[in-house]
Amino acid sequence: MPEACTLPTAEQPLRAAEFDALFATALLDLDRREPGHVRLVLDRVAEERARTLAQSETGCCSFFTFTFHGGEAERLLMDISAPAEHAAVVEALAVRAETARAG
Repeated sequence: MPEACTLPTAEQPLRAAEFDALFATALLDLDRREPGHVRLVLDRVAEERARTLAQSETGCCSFFTFTFHGGEAERLLMDISAPAEHAAVVEALAVRAETARAG
């Protein structure tokens, strides 16, 4: 985790598991918009869980920005972005999402 992350080391695997579970059960598509910005297309049934996870993540990693958009009736768009110095963290999250969805 980057130095700007204040999540205690012992809690980091739990947070990663929360993201993995979201990706495994709700990720429909992923689009790398530009370095440091990825758009996830999620099943709308996971909206509350995705919003809660995003709020928790910005509470400890303030460099993240999570934005939600309506999308289609059954889909929720979740944009995740960070400043250029943290673009690699967004890319790592995108890779994690692809891996969890494939598995």
